[in-house]
Amino acid sequence: MAANYNKLWKLLIDKGMTKTDLRMKTGMSTSTLAKMSKNENVSLDVILSICKVLECNIGDVVDATEKED
Repeated sequence: MAANYNKLWKLLIDKGMTKTDLRMKTGMSTSTLAKMSKNENVSLDVILSICKVLECNIGDVVDATEKED
């Protein structure tokens, strides 16, 4: 299984936020944001921090999808 953060990017657009805004509000590093942009795994703490800032649930941020070979 692989992570897919497309829901997060759409949510940011809906809320009028940029990825940089999200990074600053959550305190995540640029490398973590880069991982998310590539649909790579990040820690649950990061996901929960995003959920707190955006006032949403984990399912609003990330989907588990079949890993592409």
